[in-house]
Amino acid sequence: MTRIGFAYNQKPEPEAADAAAELSRADEEPPSSGTGSQTAVATMLAPAPDDEFAEWDSAETIDAVARALARYGEVIRLEARDDFPERLRAARPEIVFNIAEGLRGPNREAHVPAICEFYGIPYSGSDPFTLALCLDKARTKEILRANGVPTADWALARNASDVERLVARGGSFPLFAKPVHEGSSKGITERNLAADPDALRAIVLDLLERYEQPVLVESFLPGAEFTCGVLGNGSGARVLPIVGMNFDSLPAGALPIYGFEAKWLWDRPENPLDIFSCPARIADELRAEIERVVLRAYDVLGCRDWSRVDVRLDASGRANIVEVNPLPGILPDPADNSCLPKAARAAGLDYDALIGAALEAAAARQGVQLGSAA
Repeated sequence: MTRIGFAYNQKPEPEAADAAAELSRADEEPPSSGTGSQTAVATMLAPAPDDEFAEWDSAETIDAVARALARYGEVIRLEARDDFPERLRAARPEIVFNIAEGLRGPNREAHVPAICEFYGIPYSGSDPFTLALCLDKARTKEILRANGVPTADWALARNASDVERLVARGGSFPLFAKPVHEGSSKGITERNLAADPDALRAIVLDLLERYEQPVLVESFLPGAEFTCGVLGNGSGARVLPIVGMNFDSLPAGALPIYGFEAKWLWDRPENPLDIFSCPARIADELRAEIERVVLRAYDVLGCRDWSRVDVRLDASGRANIVEVNPLPGILPDPADNSCLPKAARAAGLDYDALIGAALEAAAARQGVQLGSAA
């Protein structure tokens, strides 16, 4: 029987039941570049989110992934804590299925794969370089731009002096600011859209202080937004049915941004938002363009086995890459707004089949023999 290590980070259990319900709904969905005019929505704005563990997975997700993996062999749970290297070495699995987001630092998503490589143990997903690269939004955009993959213009603010230089430079507004090393919509709220230099200064200075890392400032992309799941490797990589963002479902006056407010305040179990459309209702020509740009980004960034790629249209209707997520969110409950499982279902893959497809791609790439899926 194949020994399958399963690496993950589990959210700490909240003290309050209500808080537990909220945390279980977090997912790694697309942080948006933002667009449109700043209609007054002060009554809808949330306080700064307590999002320290937003990237980690709930017990429900971890259990669902473990059940899916168990169809292929013996599953050895290896929570990515400080003692992960010792436990991995002792367990010696034949392959590791990795969804661990990491404990600390800007290269945290690369830690588990790097340790696996150190011990010579095959693992699923992208390598340490790609994971570290894609968690740095500015470096990702540099690689995309260098390879001719469309992405919005940007600047990076590392300190207050950089902020003043950005303000003095002027340019077109609105602009959207976000922490450079975060995922899962951490630091993404309606406050982040700056309509003028004064707003930009206040937003960026607040993000610098709150997240203690550089802030990416992007030109806005005024068109529609999509997110695309990718499965496979090389010429066999394929884009799953495209998920379109239905911003008309947001409260009146809200900005077309899928951030903290849309995810945590307005999308409630008792009144869910109809925020996603899958397959997206778009023309075949646009679908083909999005798929081409997505697969090009997947390739030049070195993604493997699976990823989720976020796309937004510019003023000319061209597809631009917003972000690439080589550790995609995978909430198992169809009632939750989790894009990759939603796209997989639209392609005829249930949750177990989605997890199995990623594992099989990783095993085939590395010559690992798996047990037959039950």
